[in-house]
Amino acid sequence: MSKANGQSYGKLIVFTAPSGAGKTTIVKHLLANNPDLTFSVSACTRPQRQGEVDGREYYFMNNSEFLEKVAAGKFLEWEEVYEDTYYGTLKSEIERIRQTGKHVVFDIDVEGALNIKKTYGNEALCVFVQPPSEEVLIQRLRGRNTEQARSLDMRIQKASAELAYASKFDKVLVNDELSLALSTAQTLVNDFLNTN
Repeated sequence: MSKANGQSYGKLIVFTAPSGAGKTTIVKHLLANNPDLTFSVSACTRPQRQGEVDGREYYFMNNSEFLEKVAAGKFLEWEEVYEDTYYGTLKSEIERIRQTGKHVVFDIDVEGALNIKKTYGNEALCVFVQPPSEEVLIQRLRGRNTEQARSLDMRIQKASAELAYASKFDKVLVNDELSLALSTAQTLVNDFLNTN
């Protein structure tokens, strides 16, 4: 926890990975078991999936709304992840959580994670969740059955390219056996939160 003018601010814990590596499962587990962690809800322009709630999984926006916020400097980081599909982290979301003294947990793409690390430095722990192999990652993505073929192909291409980024992060967590990955993630978070 850092302090500014007597006010305590939470730390930032970033989980990033290629799509399908399991970062969302790990983040949900950490949030369910650590009351001092709060999820940073990203903004995006992709279609809302069945069961998703605006403001819980994402802040869903259309492209013009999103780009207006970009132009106004409202994002800490943002990216056109796929053609005409934008994702980003609103500055207001981070400050809202940090001012409560809780720690902010992110589940974001690789470029966004690098931007957060660049901005917050040692106040942020960035963990790259790696699948046991590229083949396993592709199987997981195909097994979801949540996307059209063109969208799935784009996701697979991007995921394959993102695997090369692992060495740029503070820690790499291989998600081969889920129970082990969950306990390792908890240890990484505990160690980070217990350092000044």
